[in-house]
Formats: sequence, structure tokens, C-alpha cells
Amino acid sequence: MITDPLFFAAAVPAVLVMGVSKGGFGSGLGLMATPLVALTVPTPQAAAILLPILMVMDVTGLFAYRGTFHRGNLLLLLAGGVTGIALGTLTFRHFSEAGIRLLLGAMAITFVVHRLRLGGTKAPAVAPSRPRGFFWSTVAGLTSTISHAGGPPLNVYLLPLKLDKAVLVGTTVIFFAVINAAKVVPYFWLGLFDAGNLLTSLVLAPLAPVGIVLGVWLMRRLSQEVFYRVAYAMLVIVGAKLLWDGARGLAA
Repeated sequence: MITDPLFFAAAVPAVLVMGVSKGGFGSGLGLMATPLVALTVPTPQAAAILLPILMVMDVTGLFAYRGTFHRGNLLLLLAGGVTGIALGTLTFRHFSEAGIRLLLGAMAITFVVHRLRLGGTKAPAVAPSRPRGFFWSTVAGLTSTISHAGGPPLNVYLLPLKLDKAVLVGTTVIFFAVINAAKVVPYFWLGLFDAGNLLTSLVLAPLAPVGIVLGVWLMRRLSQEVFYRVAYAMLVIVGAKLLWDGARGLAA
């Protein structure tokens, strides 16, 4: 088990931020958890430690948002997500993490700029689309497998639908609960789990429901308009962070 105080100095806030983001906004700033933990351990190890914690968060989130999701989208999104996991598993060792982050960051920023040109949170809702839904959920499954970075692609599809805030978060919670559970076998197959990582996950796991509960509390106190403004702002912050990490990684 990891005992380095510097690791826990990074991991404790990372888990709490990840929980608040998942519980209150579906995704977003939680994407920064893996890079933050990866300041003290290799990125694959950080991803392996965080996956069991994410699954604890998923259980808490499923209880908090039980029965609240967009029925017209969920099955399609899950089909794309599982397809993305398969692609991510087969290509895990071949993808450049820096390249993935750079591409995701560019996608996120371009999407927000496009929505702002249409009126931002005032832009009209976009109708659900099976091709777009399958494509973006596949990208989300792939990038989630590689570095738990599936939030931005899923948001690119879901945010323009302008769903009720609880329905949006509930749909995202269910999506990633299934995706994270489905990643367990590939992670074992790739040799990312060991006793030390699992024990470290166990020590950090009690923080998971704390973050989720804080996130749900925040979501319930925000108006629909403010919720979407925060969601778009989080996507910009995450996109900028991804662009920075990707550019720095490619330049190294």
C-alpha cells in the first residue's frame, strides 16, 4: 500500500473534487483527479487506484438519482460506451495519452465556442440524434478506459439537449456506473490492479460518498440556468487543462 504523505496530499482533494463533480454535475472537474494523483504515481497506477473509488461513487450516485435519467438516450449511450471500452482495451498500450488529452481539450473548447456563438445557455435545445449519441458515447468509453476522461465527450452530446439538470446528471451517473463496472475486467487483463493499489483505494474509498453527497446538495440549490452556466464553465476549465497537459506531454 502507498504510504507517501505527498500521494495523499494529492489524492484526498482529487477524490473529493471528483465526487462533487460527479454528484452535482455528472462529470467535469472530476477529470482532473487522475492527473492530480499522477503527480505522485505513474498515470496507469493512478487510473487503477481511482477506478474502485469511482465505483463506490457510482453506487452512491445511483441511489441519489434512482429513477432519474433520460430513457430515450440511455441504452444508445451505453451501447456506444461499451464499444468505446472495447476499443480502448485493444489500443490501451498504443495511444499517446498526451495526444488524447490534446484532442479532447480541443474538442471541448471548440464545442463551447460553437455553443456561445449560438447563444450559450440561451441557445435552443438540440434534438437527440442516434448517430451523434453513439459517436460521442463511444469516444467517452474509449477515453474513460485510457484515463477516466470520458466526461467531456459525453457532455458535448448531452449539454445541447438542455435536459432537466437532475435528468442530465442522473443519465451521466448511470452511464459511468456501467462504464466503470465494465472496465474492471480490462484493467485486470492489462495488469493494472495489484494488492497495493487496491489497499490504497480502500483507504480513500470513505471519501467517495462524502463528495457525492456534497455534489447533490450543490445541484439541488442551483437554478437550471445557473447549473448550465456552471457546467459550461467547468467544460472550458477542463478543456484548457487538457490542452495544457497534452501540449506539455507532446513537448516533453
